[in-house]
Amino acid sequence: RGPFPGIIDIYGVGGGLLEYRASLLAGHGFAVMAVAYYDFEDLPKVPNTLEMEYFEEAVCYLLQHPQVKGPDIGLLGLSLGADICLSMASFLKNISATVSINGSAFCANRPIHYKQTTIPALGYDLRRTKTTFSGILDILDVRNDIVGGCENPSMIPIEKAKGPLLFIVGQDDHNWRSDLYAQVASERLQTHGKEKPQIISYPGTGHYIEPPYFPVCLASLHTLVNKAVIWGGEVRAHSKAQIDAWKQILSFFGKHLGDTQNPRL
Repeated sequence: RGPFPGIIDIYGVGGGLLEYRASLLAGHGFAVMAVAYYDFEDLPKVPNTLEMEYFEEAVCYLLQHPQVKGPDIGLLGLSLGADICLSMASFLKNISATVSINGSAFCANRPIHYKQTTIPALGYDLRRTKTTFSGILDILDVRNDIVGGCENPSMIPIEKAKGPLLFIVGQDDHNWRSDLYAQVASERLQTHGKEKPQIISYPGTGHYIEPPYFPVCLASLHTLVNKAVIWGGEVRAHSKAQIDAWKQILSFFGKHLGDTQNPRL
């Protein structure tokens, strides 16, 4: 009957509203809200800036829902969605557990804005794009260098996050260097007197770590270049990672958001 622990679920570049992961999470005793932030109904076709006030409204809406058990909620994001979740955890209240799936902890291609604070975009150079033997693009090296490491001005101030952070990392991610970024995030937290975050790193695993038994996405259209790009990963290793990562995510939220009424894995 509820109420249930609340989670906001956010996907990355591509836009629209994806609800299948939220639906699967809900089957494990969570009240889950999938949030679209561009290219859906009356939302902008392409956002120029990521406004945290928009996501703050989502947090407030979820916490006011009678089926949601407060006082805090959790966040789950993939890729750009993971960076949005890390920004929400850093700037907003009432967030006690955040999972980043192959996020970067940097402001990627668009500035992040909240009240009087703006985080500048790290930026990229498409001239560093490579072409694989199959003719598909590899964009691993297009992002600008993280000069200054964990103190780069484009890094999200994750040391302000209230609750624990879990980084799920694919070691063969070809969207960006998720394994490096997770280590830089850990360095930033420790530099600011925080504990090391939990980092679970999977060899042979690419960018799109989906729920268990979903087909492995090795390549697809990327809106940044409007062409197919490789995401990395080897089918067997990536598939096994998706099974284990799901268990880790459910365990993390179960621990930090409170026991659910249907805690099966």
